[in-house]
Amino acid sequence: MNNFIYENRTKVYFGRGCVKEFLTCLAKEYDTVMMAYGQGSVKKNGIYDKVLNILMKEGKNVVEFPDIMPNPTYKKVMEGVSLARGNKVQLILGIGGGSVMDCAKAVSLAAGFDGDAWENFWERKGIIDFELLPVGVIPTTAGTGSECNGAAVITNEEQKIKTGYDYPACNPKFALMDPAYTFSVPREQMVSGAFDSLSHIMETYFSEPDEQNVSDEIAEALMRNVIRNLRQAVQDPRDYSARSSLLWDSTMSENRLIKMGKKCDFTCHLMEHQISAYINCNHGQGVAVLHPAYYRHIYRDGVLKFARFAQNVWGISADGRDEYEQAEAGIDALENFIREIGLPATLRELGMKDKKQLREIAESCHYSPGGYRRLDSDEVLQIFEECF
Repeated sequence: MNNFIYENRTKVYFGRGCVKEFLTCLAKEYDTVMMAYGQGSVKKNGIYDKVLNILMKEGKNVVEFPDIMPNPTYKKVMEGVSLARGNKVQLILGIGGGSVMDCAKAVSLAAGFDGDAWENFWERKGIIDFELLPVGVIPTTAGTGSECNGAAVITNEEQKIKTGYDYPACNPKFALMDPAYTFSVPREQMVSGAFDSLSHIMETYFSEPDEQNVSDEIAEALMRNVIRNLRQAVQDPRDYSARSSLLWDSTMSENRLIKMGKKCDFTCHLMEHQISAYINCNHGQGVAVLHPAYYRHIYRDGVLKFARFAQNVWGISADGRDEYEQAEAGIDALENFIREIGLPATLRELGMKDKKQLREIAESCHYSPGGYRRLDSDEVLQIFEECF
């Protein structure tokens, strides 16, 4: 394994009823709390009222930061910054999915910085040498793993760029993770979120080093777990065992643990980020469209790992196949699974209407240094056209 330094400062409270049991003590030292949430679902399902009642009972001054959209924009972040500064917020409490949690962390960062936060922390990786507003999160979806990392993926609409870095200083101070809260999301969102978890794990797995290492073995177990429990959750969305496993799979995929000692290949995510910056599509659905095509382009450069993926994750016997045929069988199994769980297979299904846009989007994609092979914009365009 390669050298690494591991850090994760988020304290997790996991299980049914954890919000009621622990939120009071976790918010005790903060008088003014900003409740950050999305476009109304937490109000419809009752989660908002449960959290608000706990805070009001303790006499907190609650500041509302609603209407955080999927793929949050930098403009929305700065709206939150203005609220936080104007109301002297002491704690940001993000209640929702990955977009809400990312936006809460972005507000925390930008509110503490005296300058152009986008230029200094999103256009490039910056240095955080100032105090941030504390963040706590209550996830209502499983998929992004945002509850246990410092990443805040934000879209700059003017520049048509969607990006973000993982800053350990931006990690939430605490995460209250009640799997029952994820019951409220629609089936489509549950499936796309779980596939996002699988995508995170694959992007770590398919990178050097490829010799036996603990990170890859954990990744294989997590991939099998996501596949098994997503199938079960599709059959019975209220299966607590399956949904709790998917929620923890999500955390494990992005709490940095399996990335240790790995180069990591985020090419698929980076391609999807730019597609999303142009057409504002669902992120998990976007990576589902791209993964099989991308892997068919690069598997020969990491064929032994792809063959291992087929056998150890999908249970495909190598009998009668060489490593290239075995690798292809694993990619076929991934593609068939995507169809099985009802995710889209084309960019058109995501809302892409103008094929002429693909060249511009391909040329805007960033390079991931951890991949088996570096793609140029022409090959990225080829992948997009294959997915159209």
